[in-house]
Amino acid sequence: MVSLEQFSNIPLESSVLQNLMNNYKFPRNKVSALEKGGQVIRLKKGLYVVSEKISRKPVSRELLANHLYGPSYISLETALSFYGMIPERVFAIRSMTAKRTKKFETPFGTFDYTTVLADYFSIGIRQEIVENQYAFLIATPEKALCDLILATPNLRLQSVKAMQIYLEEDLRIDFSVLQNVDIEIIRRCIEMGRKKGELRLLLNLLSEL
Repeated sequence: MVSLEQFSNIPLESSVLQNLMNNYKFPRNKVSALEKGGQVIRLKKGLYVVSEKISRKPVSRELLANHLYGPSYISLETALSFYGMIPERVFAIRSMTAKRTKKFETPFGTFDYTTVLADYFSIGIRQEIVENQYAFLIATPEKALCDLILATPNLRLQSVKAMQIYLEEDLRIDFSVLQNVDIEIIRRCIEMGRKKGELRLLLNLLSEL
């Protein structure tokens, strides 16, 4: 049997695991045995990750999020916390997707996916490479803010001052992280997304930084 350690913390489909067990008479049963023995952990039906005790690598919840449901990218409070823009620790991993809204409960926590339009989805996504070993897709800081405005129900802001209060008091945004914002990303979000009025207020506010 091929060593599971080589797969590090990259999620594996059950078909890949079964192919590794092709020297066994019943590969599917062997995969079940690996799960029961704690060597692999099931994320959802047909998707696993090698346990940390075998891989010797910490499981990345951001990487899991990309694989659990896609196409998707990390965003909203999860991305803002990742960039150090908000002080609170985020427990649920939140992502945006071009598919329908979805939620997964896994041994590694809750993974939420919010739907956006396909044309809007592709704006402002970057690849975060970790230790030259794996990578995941995450919203840029500007896109994460736009996503949060779009995803927050009943958010009605009427002025730049109201937007500033929302960011500073409700979200507790650290504006020092936003000194080099890419205004073009917000402009493209306005063009392709909803809540154009609120996004224009965000654009006007960040243009003044």
